[in-house]
Amino acid sequence: MFNFQRIAENRIKEAIERGDLDDIEGKGKPLVFEDDSLIPPDLRMAYKILRNAGFIPPELQNEKEIKTAIDLLESLEDEQERYRQAQKVNLMVTKINMSRKRPVNLEKDQIYYRKVVERTTVRKK
Repeated sequence: MFNFQRIAENRIKEAIERGDLDDIEGKGKPLVFEDDSLIPPDLRMAYKILRNAGFIPPELQNEKEIKTAIDLLESLEDEQERYRQAQKVNLMVTKINMSRKRPVNLEKDQIYYRKVVERTTVRKK
C-alpha cells in the first residue's frame, strides 16, 4: 500500500508542476466531506440517491422545521407570541427526541433560544 501512496503523491506533484491542476474547480476552497456515520450502512446509498435528487431524510426535515421555528421566534416582538412559539419549539423537539435514538442537536440555535426565553415574561390578565 505504501508504494501505491508514493506513486500517487509523485503523480500529483508532477501534475502540479505541469500546471494541470491550476484551473481545477473549487481550487483554494476547503473540501466538504459528507458525514454519514450516523446513517445505518444499509441505508447510506438510498439516502445518497435521495439527497442527490433533492430530498432529505425525515430526521433532517424535522430539524430544518425546528430551525425555521426558532428563526420565527427571533423575529417575534410580542411576548405572548414568543411564549407560544417557544412552547411550539419545545413540543417539536420533544416529539422528535421521542422518535429517535439520538436527540436533536441544536446547540448553535439553543444559545439564542435560551436568551429569548430568558427575556420573555408572560403577563397574566
